[in-house]
Amino acid sequence: MTTSFIECFADLQDPRVERNRLYPLIEILLLTVCAILSGAEGWEAMEEFGRASAYKSLSK
Repeated sequence: MTTSFIECFADLQDPRVERNRLYPLIEILLLTVCAILSGAEGWEAMEEFGRASAYKSLSK
């Protein structure tokens, strides 16, 4: 039996204030995991990865 990424984090509560949420938490988690697996080391590298076209094509 396999479990999807979304299923693994389905019960995770988003601690952010509703009005300050620009992106769904699951997308932020996926971006973070993908960035780390791609070699990102630190917040700046994760941000750079998130701005790259490779990740943008994943979210479509």
